[in-house]
Amino acid sequence: MKSFSNTYIFVFSAVMVTVVAILLSFVSEQLRPAQEKNIEIEKKLDILRSVHRAVDAATAKDKDAYVEKEYDEFITSSIVLDHEGNIKEGIDAFGINMKLELSKPDEEKNLPVFIFTGTDSIHKYIFPLWGKGLWGPIWGYISLDDDFTTIFGAVFAHTSETPGLGAEINTKAFQDQFMDKVIFDQQNNFISIQVVRGGAKPDDPSAVDAISGGTITSKALQKIMFVCLESYETYLQSKRSQQ
Repeated sequence: MKSFSNTYIFVFSAVMVTVVAILLSFVSEQLRPAQEKNIEIEKKLDILRSVHRAVDAATAKDKDAYVEKEYDEFITSSIVLDHEGNIKEGIDAFGINMKLELSKPDEEKNLPVFIFTGTDSIHKYIFPLWGKGLWGPIWGYISLDDDFTTIFGAVFAHTSETPGLGAEINTKAFQDQFMDKVIFDQQNNFISIQVVRGGAKPDDPSAVDAISGGTITSKALQKIMFVCLESYETYLQSKRSQQ
């Protein structure tokens, strides 16, 4: 039986590791454009879902083309704000990473707003959410009516919450609770939305039922909504005062 020296084995292993690394890097680069496109489509889909559009995405023959068409038709503009509610020019709202922005000091934040125009020409205003859940990040979007206080729609997503428990935040049944809830009280104070363990009172305009068995995720989502929407409070109050 032919034997090999330790040097030969070491060199052979090093060469193979290098070749495999190069091949994996090449494949990764080849797949990158498709991966980036998938991320873009999913982001556009979440934005559309927050205003009850793109309802046929799951069954569309060409999902990407369907989502792109819906987005181009109904998301008619976007703006970027500073923490004082002033519009910042020259920044692409769609390309903003909310995880990064929320880690910045207030005076450095770029806060995107997406504007939906329905077939009735009425606008809805869409605000992104991002924060930490129980096991990983939670993100999503909340849309407001043009009174800048009433929720028109909400969508939440995650990758790591517990199946059957916290993971239920991405179900239609949970998200539909947010419709018509308000984020300001009668004294015009920003209060966001409370996610109530054991069930919200039926007459509470700013509370929804927490997920049964998913208390930690529910409370994390409550905090995420408060922190993210509070960043827009000056802008929202300014718009509300113009009503």
